[in-house]
Amino acid sequence: MKIQFKLFITALLLFLLGYGSFSQTTIVEKYGQLSVQGNYMVSQYGDTVQLRGVSLFWSQWMGQYYNGDVVKWLRDDWKCTVVRAAMGVESGGYLENPDTEVQKVMDVVDAAISKGIYVIIDYHSHEAYKNPDAAKRFFGQMAKKYGAYPNVLYEVFNEPLQDPSWTRNLKPYAEMVIAKIREFDPDNIVIVGTRQWSQMVSEAGLNPIKQPNIMYTLHFYSGTHREWLREEAQKAMNSGIALFVTEYGTCDASGNSNLDLAETKIWYDFLDAHKISYCNWSIADKAETASTLKPGANQFGKWESYDLTPSGIFVREDLIEKNGPIFNSLVKSNSSGTSTKKKKVK
Repeated sequence: MKIQFKLFITALLLFLLGYGSFSQTTIVEKYGQLSVQGNYMVSQYGDTVQLRGVSLFWSQWMGQYYNGDVVKWLRDDWKCTVVRAAMGVESGGYLENPDTEVQKVMDVVDAAISKGIYVIIDYHSHEAYKNPDAAKRFFGQMAKKYGAYPNVLYEVFNEPLQDPSWTRNLKPYAEMVIAKIREFDPDNIVIVGTRQWSQMVSEAGLNPIKQPNIMYTLHFYSGTHREWLREEAQKAMNSGIALFVTEYGTCDASGNSNLDLAETKIWYDFLDAHKISYCNWSIADKAETASTLKPGANQFGKWESYDLTPSGIFVREDLIEKNGPIFNSLVKSNSSGTSTKKKKVK
């Protein structure tokens, strides 16, 4: 009842402030507070939502792109409706430099809120379940700061490895972290990683987390993961859970060979048919196939076509083709077109 009342108040405020269904100026004003119903992400107004965007690279190694100018460029030029801040945890990341890495995430989240798009706060780790206290500390801080904004989604574990059990390790970890988030944010979507680099989503479908607004992340690299993984995804959806592809690559799983755009198109068709949201890996100028940028690309955006890799050109064209009409449907604002309005404060 409390959440429903908050959604009603949010919709009423948006309407009274001139941001009703006929005067939306940003993506977040268009969709509002997101939630999960069955296999789908839905808007505050009940329609199915499919977000498309990009993921930044590990924050500790590609932090120069964690800034508001890049977020603005990705919204305005690439037509991203969502960006993902992939905060590295180990190997010089959050565990060793918490203040530095948290600030990078906040820079991206603040920019996404200002520009009126959605943002995924990603705990980018392969072994997060071994240190749940650190994850709880981080997500408690993020939820307390950003829980009042409908822009935010939380990804509590990027890519568990093959060894941990969903039932014994991954699900209990996720439930602990989700409980911490819910102390401050009762309703924003939480995305949960699954075994084998977030591929074995059917295991979560057989034993899902019994809470509202939970999605499960599916990762693929089209040069490696083909029909068998789409069948795994379909099996998971048949069990009733919702998927979000928070990371995909146009090449093989190493990130550095076998660019396969034809297979990526097959994946796009599958995702679009099932209204599954997706983010490309990654905004980085690392000299590898999965990167969207060539080495030395401007750290503040404003990239020309010659700054983009073949993968970057392909991904950008997909985003402009599919998200462009969504942006074009928005009413042009006389101001900067930004939105910083909060949900009802808890």
